[in-house]
Amino acid sequence: MTTLARHATDGWVVAKRNLIKIVRVPEILVFVLISPIMFVLLFAYVFGGAIDPGGGVNYREFLIAGIFAQTVVFGATFTGAGLAEDMQKGIIDRFRSLPMSSSAVLVGRTTSDVVYNVLSLIIMALTGLLVGWRMREGIGKALLAFLLLLVFAYAVSWIMAWVGLMVPSVDVINNASFIVIMPLTFVSNAFVPTETFPAVLQRVVEWNPVSTLTQACRELFGNTNPDVPVPDAWSLQNPVLYTLICVVVILLAFVPLSIRQYRIASSR
Repeated sequence: MTTLARHATDGWVVAKRNLIKIVRVPEILVFVLISPIMFVLLFAYVFGGAIDPGGGVNYREFLIAGIFAQTVVFGATFTGAGLAEDMQKGIIDRFRSLPMSSSAVLVGRTTSDVVYNVLSLIIMALTGLLVGWRMREGIGKALLAFLLLLVFAYAVSWIMAWVGLMVPSVDVINNASFIVIMPLTFVSNAFVPTETFPAVLQRVVEWNPVSTLTQACRELFGNTNPDVPVPDAWSLQNPVLYTLICVVVILLAFVPLSIRQYRIASSR
């Protein structure tokens, strides 16, 4: 068996172990799915009447892509929390005694969390359809938008994996990820148009990858007005390309960092 095939096989074994938790602890799945439903309903019905995205676009259609982006980014924190928990309980030490590749735990964890995000996206899409959201560019482009969301979430999960291996407990990773991810998602165009931010923050919003992920999904879903000009920033004029560049940069940086940190943490 080649080295790559071994990594993939070992990673899938660990991924299945993580997914079994859905059956054994169904409460995890319940909370994973309830959260995005609450966000969709709260923003659609509580804030929907007070926020005008402009350009004749319905706020509920403007909103859904942002909710998708926020949820998959938050979903990536399960990777860090899961690894921190495994470290705390000594499960990583058990993995060390098994004849598996050193990257299998990380590959398995990040892969299994993609499944959580797939389930979240399905539930959110159904909820969005109920509140008036529509995929106006056809199912093909909609599937590309969902794929882009999952790819971006997968990349962010490697950042969370690195953080999860560096902190001493699940509580710390939850607090640390909240501090980082909340500004990342709210200082973006996920919930309000870019032009509503102060001038200084607008530059941050325009180059925030969450903004470009959201913009890319809006365009692929057909939830934008083609008559309204896109901001001058290259990132928002080419949101799919810029988001993919960010994904590649994140993976190139944090996959080796996470594997290195795993080896350090498991050798303690």
